[in-house]
Amino acid sequence: MRLRIRDFFINKDGWIFAVVGYEDRDYINGMLRYIPDEHGERERDGERYRKLEFNDAIEFIRENKPEYLSKEALLISKRDIKEILKPEKELKNAMRRSRDLKKLVCILSEAGVSKEAMGITGSRLLNLETDSSDIDFVIYGEEWQRAREIIKNLKRGKIIRDLDEDTWKKIYEKRRPELSFEEFLTHEKRKGNRGMIGERYFDLLYVRDWEEIEEINFPTKKEKIGVKKVRASVSNARYAFDSPAIYEVRGDVDTVVSFTHTYTGQCFEGEVIEAKGVLEKWDEKEVLVVGTTREAKGEYIKSLSLLGEL
Repeated sequence: MRLRIRDFFINKDGWIFAVVGYEDRDYINGMLRYIPDEHGERERDGERYRKLEFNDAIEFIRENKPEYLSKEALLISKRDIKEILKPEKELKNAMRRSRDLKKLVCILSEAGVSKEAMGITGSRLLNLETDSSDIDFVIYGEEWQRAREIIKNLKRGKIIRDLDEDTWKKIYEKRRPELSFEEFLTHEKRKGNRGMIGERYFDLLYVRDWEEIEEINFPTKKEKIGVKKVRASVSNARYAFDSPAIYEVRGDVDTVVSFTHTYTGQCFEGEVIEAKGVLEKWDEKEVLVVGTTREAKGEYIKSLSLLGEL
């Protein structure tokens, strides 16, 4: 039973979790997203579900399954898993329910992206989408960069549209980052992984392929040191769009990582960045962690090179 980020699973109680980590142990690092509720606003296979936001999910677990709670995450025993839902396996079913999703798949495959590297996650993976649901589209491994470049080129040809300013403002207000709107927008537009297909907003999400997962050296010991702000040069941004986003740097720390989606793809190799977060020691490495809380208040990453602030 191998799982990775963007997969979902259902436990024996019928609760639906998103997988939020790559580690393969006797438990899964997950986040509770939906629970059965006869008054819920979503329906799947004749049963109604209610979506839980982060704080509500933690409180629900605390009251009903406290054994899942650990210091840093929800850890669910593999023995409690009843069903696994994988983005790459459910894509065809989701395409049958959405013309816009089908069109996005066709556009990318015709441009050379392998269909085997595509998947769907979020509510559309679960068959719990509504009329207003966005498309959370997964690309695995090396095909990610190809897909991202195709999306950027198609925007120039108007086949795929960029988001309008009102949509960007809604995303900004939802994320509430420690950046000005202008700084946020400058970084986001460069990323090139969001767009509109038809009237539907989509987000291109990176997931490591199995070979890349084997490269991860999971730390065996973590120690928090304190809040720190750093300025450093990015030496490796291969996994800038991963979860967590990883930036190897030259400077006061070895690595900057982001556990919040706001700062994925924020900086690239050769750029000078400024970041504020919690300094931790992961085995022998000093790592600045951004996104130590859900809101990431007081924590951020920005490219000084991109903003012209050097």
